[in-house]
Amino acid sequence: MSRVTLSRYLIEQTRSNNTPADLRFLIEVVARACKEISHAVSKGALGGVLGSMETENIQGEVQKKLDVLSNEILLEANEWGGHLAGMASEEMDNAYQIPGQYPKGAYLLVFDPLDGSSNIDVNVSVGTIFSVLRCPDRNGNEGDLGEEAFLQKGTEQVAAGYAIYGPQTMLMLTLGDGVKGFTLDRELGSFVLTHDNIRVPESTAEFAINMSNQRHWEAPVSRYVDELLAGKTGPLGKNYNMRWVAAMVADVHRILTRGGLFMYPRDSREPEKPGKLRLMYEANPMSFIIEQAGGMATNGHERILDIQPTSLHQRVAVFLGSKEEVEPVTAHHSACVQLQASG
Repeated sequence: MSRVTLSRYLIEQTRSNNTPADLRFLIEVVARACKEISHAVSKGALGGVLGSMETENIQGEVQKKLDVLSNEILLEANEWGGHLAGMASEEMDNAYQIPGQYPKGAYLLVFDPLDGSSNIDVNVSVGTIFSVLRCPDRNGNEGDLGEEAFLQKGTEQVAAGYAIYGPQTMLMLTLGDGVKGFTLDRELGSFVLTHDNIRVPESTAEFAINMSNQRHWEAPVSRYVDELLAGKTGPLGKNYNMRWVAAMVADVHRILTRGGLFMYPRDSREPEKPGKLRLMYEANPMSFIIEQAGGMATNGHERILDIQPTSLHQRVAVFLGSKEEVEPVTAHHSACVQLQASG
């Protein structure tokens, strides 16, 4: 049986599920950009791309050379195709305007060009996260696209995915009808369908959280992690392993593959912020993927995909993965709120 490439899969989706041709072309362009980023990542020191720049992004984080390069690759690959009305990147303060010499399309592309870039210099998996939204009707307005066009709930995403650059380069993709996994065949130069109808196992014995921040957590998180660590003698009745890669792409990929719970809660060091991860660039696309694979994603209080964004770089707490684990940690948050209200 012939192998199914990403291009063939997208063409078949156009035929069977009426996936718009413009969306198909957009996903293919993003995939080509991810191949170029994968090549740059794989060269490492040989390509002179390791190390940091003398610049910071809007988050106040020092930018790695590959952060900047990956951002440029995605912008340049997507600006001219005519599929997009605009783009937004974690590495840029404002929305990116499509240059005037190029036609504009019906979609918006939002991305984290290189997630987990702190791992680059130590040769640990990193990745690219992206989300596709429809551009609201502009009623003939030809001016610059404002931030408000991007501020849509995660439920409005028409596609989302990530590329992970590890021992293999893989592209995980959802068009809203399940999750497919494609592996890059470097000899062919194509992404090939290798994982069909991916499902997150409902039951698990693994969790991922940065334990060094324990003293800063809110009470519901501390309570649940204590229950996880108590093992067989605790209320959950089984032993858990902890895994923490410090790259959301890598941790979520493991959860998609074998189940588990990913937690990045808010903490007391920055009480004015509702979390650390970015809603638009990380939490929404990953939550869409996880839900499409049968998992669950909340901020501890509500479904992440139901949150109304108020700014491009809005932050959020994230609890996602197997339903069996996300439900109780969310319930602990609800119980804490009820206790505070009654007190």
